[in-house]
Amino acid sequence: MTEDTTGDAAGDAPGDTGDAPAGEPAPRPRREARKQVLLRLDPKVYDALARWAADELRSANAQIEFLLRTSLTEAGRLPRHTGPIPRRGRPPKKNPEPEEK
Repeated sequence: MTEDTTGDAAGDAPGDTGDAPAGEPAPRPRREARKQVLLRLDPKVYDALARWAADELRSANAQIEFLLRTSLTEAGRLPRHTGPIPRRGRPPKKNPEPEEK
């Protein structure tokens, strides 16, 4: 596994205040590196998890994170400032302008 270290963030360059010029969107805050965890599972449990993930168009890793976050939320133990699950894959399409007839 590799960590996501790509992407420039505000404050990277010396003297960079992170403020966006007028009329431009503010820069995105830098995300913390994702924690890597080695998880040992029974092969049959993993197979069932992988099938479930495939049914929901997720990777096994994303399914594990989804299930953990759901359980933490239901137990009232998800930290308050936890960000959303990162979206993977192709960005959503922009709404095309309606065609005039």
